[in-house]
Amino acid sequence: MFPTGLSSVYSVCGDAAGIAGNLFAFALFLSPIPTFKRIIRNQSTEQFSGLPYIYAFLSCLICLWYGMPVVSPDIILVATVNSIGAVFQLIYIIIYITYADRAKKLKMSGLLIAVSALFLTVVFLSMTFFDSYKRQTFVGYLSVISLISMFASPLFIIKLVIKTSSVEFMPFYLSLSTFLMSLSFSIYGVFKYDPFIYVPNGIGTILGLVQLVLYTYYSNTIGEDQEPLTNAHA
Repeated sequence: MFPTGLSSVYSVCGDAAGIAGNLFAFALFLSPIPTFKRIIRNQSTEQFSGLPYIYAFLSCLICLWYGMPVVSPDIILVATVNSIGAVFQLIYIIIYITYADRAKKLKMSGLLIAVSALFLTVVFLSMTFFDSYKRQTFVGYLSVISLISMFASPLFIIKLVIKTSSVEFMPFYLSLSTFLMSLSFSIYGVFKYDPFIYVPNGIGTILGLVQLVLYTYYSNTIGEDQEPLTNAHA
């Protein structure tokens, strides 16, 4: 056990990391706005992938549930950030579906329905078949899986960046916000002794750093007169 004063400082540091994570997450949620302004302006999703937003939506829902007091005590900052995130991701998905071609529209709509049904199933199962301790463990493992899926989803974009030697479809602020948010919540999870928080966010920190390194390397290859990738691959 920590002395009272040290324990208080430890708690404050943990809360500070959680608040920082919320702030960086908010920046992360806002970072796709230029992308969706472009989609709306061009009335096309071009080569932008909708999968990261589906993964992010599912992750926000699962992590929101994990952060609720009925599942996990004393990590309400996890619930607050993911409730806001779920709203943002849903808005982005709706915009994507609106301007996608028919095939992508059907695929994304089906995935949205599947994600919503999966989340409701998780809530039902966790409340019906698990006591408080097992409920936290059950939802915790699901949150780890969903977070790793969300953090891994940019691998599709990383592949495109390497293939085209262009960062056009990997926004810098999205990568930066992912790195800072993951780092903050990794620290928050350590202070809360919660591996379901610090393990996946530790992985997110590494993947975010990889994106930043790639952006730095490939951004020098973009010229202002470069044709859009959608034209180059038409």
